[in-house]
Amino acid sequence: MTRILVVNGPNLNLLGEREPGQYGQRGLQDILDELQQVADATGLQLDAVQSNAEGELIDAVQQASRDGVDWIILNPAGYTHTSVALRDALLAVKIPFIEVHLSAVSAREPFRQVSYFADIAEGVISGFRGEGYLLALQAILNRIEP
Repeated sequence: MTRILVVNGPNLNLLGEREPGQYGQRGLQDILDELQQVADATGLQLDAVQSNAEGELIDAVQQASRDGVDWIILNPAGYTHTSVALRDALLAVKIPFIEVHLSAVSAREPFRQVSYFADIAEGVISGFRGEGYLLALQAILNRIEP
């Protein structure tokens, strides 16, 4: 069974409340519930973590390697533009990942257009709000199916 870990960075616990015009009106749990339905229907094991603390996200990525996780869906949120440490953890564990952003980061402030992860990700999905997670899951399915 293919194992996928969804890693969500800071402030994503406020989805649905924080800037809904930018990030959408659905909460993170609603997005994860929809993702879980697809995972269940396709025989994937899905786990998720959200933290506002960089070290906890790094710990989750390192643990993923020990747990045999096959893929990561990563929304680093504000750490996209700052976290060399999270980038180094992803490089260390060598688990392929897809970077997801709810907003269209390329159309936002210049500092948000810089990602410390894009060059090492399998791909980047941006601007589709919660649907981006489903697109990432579909991309993973496309890569694991014969």
